[in-house]
Amino acid sequence: MRLLIEASNIRAGGGVSHLVALLGAANPQQSGISSVTICAPIKTLELLPDRSWLTKCRHALLEKGLYSRRKWQRQVLPTLLTSQDILFVPGGIYHGSFRPFVTMAQNLLPFMPEERRRFGFSYEYLRCVLLEREQTATFKYADGVIFLTSGSQEIIVKRIGFAPSRTAVISHGADAEFFLPPREQKASSAYSAEHPFRFLYVSIINFYKHQTNVARAIARMRSRHLPVALDLVGPAYGPSLQDLKALIATFPDADRYIKYQSEIRHHELPRIYAGADAFVFASTCETFGIILLEAMAAGLPVACSSRIPMPEIAGSDAVYFDPENVDELEQALITIFENRHDRESLAAAAFERAKSFSWKRCAEKTFDFLHQASSHAIRLE
Repeated sequence: MRLLIEASNIRAGGGVSHLVALLGAANPQQSGISSVTICAPIKTLELLPDRSWLTKCRHALLEKGLYSRRKWQRQVLPTLLTSQDILFVPGGIYHGSFRPFVTMAQNLLPFMPEERRRFGFSYEYLRCVLLEREQTATFKYADGVIFLTSGSQEIIVKRIGFAPSRTAVISHGADAEFFLPPREQKASSAYSAEHPFRFLYVSIINFYKHQTNVARAIARMRSRHLPVALDLVGPAYGPSLQDLKALIATFPDADRYIKYQSEIRHHELPRIYAGADAFVFASTCETFGIILLEAMAAGLPVACSSRIPMPEIAGSDAVYFDPENVDELEQALITIFENRHDRESLAAAAFERAKSFSWKRCAEKTFDFLHQASSHAIRLE
């Protein structure tokens, strides 16, 4: 069986990380797939591993904007598919006639109106509306849809009003370099204003990530003379970053205990995790939560949003809070800070739980599902 992966809109972030890890861990022949061809922008292809069964396909139209990518799908892709048995579209959007094809639901935001409304009437809001329409149409005609968590599947199926014909829940994994054995925890009395307990939050600065509420909670703890600090790491959505900076400016001496570092390379993140004492994750909209999993693998005690699907990832090995309730968020951070033994047990349990999420398992399940979807598909002549 021959597989083509159409990844024209996989250009950055989690989509690229998924492809790199998936193909790096894959042995498709075990699933009955003899060859894999992937079509993607050059910058994406350059990150992918070299494998004897993998062919990397380039095309000028893949280097341009949305209109050119649509032209690619209409005019070029069909000619390539004449020699293939199944199509995999991890980017979630395909309107061609080739069957069978399998897609993925990697973006929950378009299917949560209450979350996209945080952007007001803006380009980002309209983009989410368009993505919802296009991905809903793709899911309707797909021979298989891969969801990353049961929680995201439940939300999307309820929103679109139908269940795709064939589905699978296949979780991502954590890269090996993120696994750091839990460190020995110190008593809260060991920390001071000069050497504070450092909470880390790695994620894009965005409205639904609620970094402003985390900053409020940390500022409250400082006003109680608790020696804590907050490190925010990640790229930023402009309007959200402006709100965050304006809020931080209202806190006395905030530059001493709230630090922001913009986007860094993925391979540098293990060092960032190693320098933290605990991790906080306050998102209200996640398809999977790979950052949460990485923090667990890094041996950090975690204070985490209670929203779907975070409990599916962290299980009972985190202190949960409502990310829109600053009082509750603050209490969760205080619990982490003040209880050394709880920190130790949480970090150890989360570290062990993270081991159950592997890219090897993800790759095996993905290629098995692709083979099954092709075998059971009704082919359109």
